[in-house]
Parts: sequence; C-alpha cells; structure tokens
Amino acid sequence: MEIYPLHSEIVARFNQMPRQLQMAGRYILENPQDVALLSMRDQARKAGVQPATMTRLAQFLGLPGYDRVRAIYHEAIRDRSTGFAEKARQQIRDQALEGDTALAARMFARLSHQIDGLSHPEVLASLATVANALTGARRIYCLGQRSCHPVMWHFNYMISLLGERTVLVDGAAGTGSDALTWAKEGDVLFVLTISPYAAITLQICEYAKSRGLKIVAITDSEVAPIRAVADSVLFCPTDSLSFFHTMTPAFALSEVLASMLAGKPEMHAHEALQQTEARLNALSTYSRG
Repeated sequence: MEIYPLHSEIVARFNQMPRQLQMAGRYILENPQDVALLSMRDQARKAGVQPATMTRLAQFLGLPGYDRVRAIYHEAIRDRSTGFAEKARQQIRDQALEGDTALAARMFARLSHQIDGLSHPEVLASLATVANALTGARRIYCLGQRSCHPVMWHFNYMISLLGERTVLVDGAAGTGSDALTWAKEGDVLFVLTISPYAAITLQICEYAKSRGLKIVAITDSEVAPIRAVADSVLFCPTDSLSFFHTMTPAFALSEVLASMLAGKPEMHAHEALQQTEARLNALSTYSRG
C-alpha cells in the first residue's frame, strides 16, 4: 500500500488520541485522496465526527489547522503520476481505447506487486512468529466474517487435514461464537478482519481475550481496531482497481501459514495425512477418471 504524508505521525501517536481523533486519523490513513479533494466538512461527515475534530487532529499533529493537512495531501497527490484521481482517469481512458483487457492486465500487475511485497524480510519474520504461536496452540479457532470468511474457511480446511487442531468459528442462525464455549487458556483465536471492520469480530475477540486466548490477526491497517487486543498481527494489502477490495494477498498469507504449520514436527503431518488419504480413498471422494 502507498504511504502518504502524516502516515507515520498518525500511526505513532494513534494510541494517545481520544476516540474521536482516532476516528478522524483512521479516515485520513484510509482515504488519502479524499483528504486532498474533499472539503473538511465532507471529510468529517464521512469520518463520523464533527468538523472541529478534524481541526483538533491537525493541531494534535503540530499543524496550525486542517487546511494545512489538505494542502500537504494535495501536493503529494499532485506530485504522484499514479495518484488515485489520475488512476481513475487513466482507467476510463484506457478501457475506452483498449477494451476490458487493459483493466485485467493492470489488476494482475497490482496483485503481483502485492504478493511480491509479502516476501519482504520483515513480513517473513512476522510469519515465522505467527506460525510458532499457532503451532504451540492446543486449539486454533478460526474467525472471518463477511468477505473474510472464505479465507479463514480455507485455512481451517487445510489444517483440518492434519488432525483436530482447528475449529471454525462459524454457524447458521448466529451460532458461530458457540464454538468458543470450550475454549480456554492455551488456545489461539486466529482472525482476519479488514475495512469495513465487522463489529461482531471485535466483540468475539474481546470475549476470547477475557477467556485467556491469544489473538493472532491478519488485518489491513496499522490502526485497525483489532490492534487493541491482538498479540500478533500480520498486515496484508487490500487496495484494488476494482470496486471491491482484494482478498488475494490474505489468501496467500493463510496458505503459506498453513504450509508452514504442516512442516512443524509437532503437527505430525505425515501420519495425519496418511489417515486423511485413507478416508478419502475409502469413500471414493475424488474421481479417478
């Protein structure tokens, strides 16, 4: 994800901010193009705060007022040939001239860049830390709401082939959290949560924390609400040229993590997969044609 002005300052001082300033700060981090292009009142409305809160945030960051914040972001986007507004203009122009394949090519290029970023040393170090935390858990409870659900379902399915280590926190008729009834200290809640953040996710995390569970999270922002309760966090980009955020990097992270777990001696993957394959063969699960 592209880093815009004031990003480091907002992240570094986020926990010192009152809740209203946090709401304004999160809005700035997640909507840099709006900061440059919309009025302060429009930004405040979208952030869910009063206009005066935007001014207080600017002053909290050592600036005279919010007009200076807008000017800084306007200069940054003007100086970037790949700014948000320019990308939108280019997309409309290129699709009109070249057809739909132009958008597809750019989307694949963006995904390639995002996946490549996950191989950076700091990300790999965080992956190793998370893998160790999950390996040491008695149970891994997997939680993903709405668009996050398929990713966590897939992770749960992969690890379920290795034994009874994982439990999917999901269910019909709102019974998903029932899975945590028997959770206890020594277990881990593995959660994926991205903007817009599902309220129930944080509620379940807070409950799990009160029961002594460790919280391991994948999220999209350094100021995501999950940071307040998570013990370990992995970050994944979700920005997309599409109307919808991308889940591909999150899928990649979860698959790599599942593979890392399978390689841990404590998981006894070889023996477990022999049993799994025996069951699949006995029930003729897959066609041999």
